[in-house]
Amino acid sequence: MKNKSYIGISFIVLIFGIWAVPKIIAKFQKSDLVEIGPVPAFKLTNQDNKSISDKDYLGKVYVVEFFFSTCPTICPKMNQSMLQLQEEFYGNPNFGIASITIDPAKDTPQVLKEHANLLGVKHYNWHFLTGDKEYIYSLANKGFNLYAGENNKVAGGFEHSGLFALVDKNGKIRCRKDAQGNPILYYDGLEASGVEAIKEDIKKLLDE
Repeated sequence: MKNKSYIGISFIVLIFGIWAVPKIIAKFQKSDLVEIGPVPAFKLTNQDNKSISDKDYLGKVYVVEFFFSTCPTICPKMNQSMLQLQEEFYGNPNFGIASITIDPAKDTPQVLKEHANLLGVKHYNWHFLTGDKEYIYSLANKGFNLYAGENNKVAGGFEHSGLFALVDKNGKIRCRKDAQGNPILYYDGLEASGVEAIKEDIKKLLDE
C-alpha cells in the first residue's frame, strides 16, 4: 500500500509540475509592450526634502507625470488618475510614482508635502519632486518629450501635457501599441480609457 501511495503522490506532483512550469516561465518572460528607450537620468528633491534619482526607482515599475500644485485645469484630473493607480497598487513595493513640478519656485518640498497630504497620498514610493526650473524643463521637453512651458496667457501660467510615462524595472520607457500596431508612446492621464490601459500594462511589467 505504501508503494501505491508514493506512486500516487509522485503522479500528482508530476502533473502539478507540468501544469505549473509554463505559468512560472511565462511570468518572467517579457510582455508585448514596446521599449521606447531609457528613462532620462534625473536627480531631484522630494516632499520630505530627500534627494531622489532615477536610480532609486530601479527594480520598480513607475509612472511619471509633470504637473504643478496650483494648476486650475488638468492637474486635478491627473491627480485623481494617479490616486486610482495608488489604490490599485497600494502596498506593492515594486510600484512607484514620480510627480515632477514645473513650478518649482512655488512648489517647494514643504508645499509639495502639504499637497500630497491634501490628496491623500499614502504610497511610500510616490515622490513629489522639485528642483531647478531649467533642469526640470529640459528633463520634460528633451528627456521625456512631454511638453512643459510657461505661458502667462493661460490659466495658472503654465502649459503641460496630461500624459503619463510608464517605466519598467530596468529603467526603460515602455508602452502598448494602438489598433494600427503603432506604439502609443504615452498614456492619457485625463481619460478613463488611458488609466485602465496603464493599469493593465503596469501589471504586465510587474510580472516581467
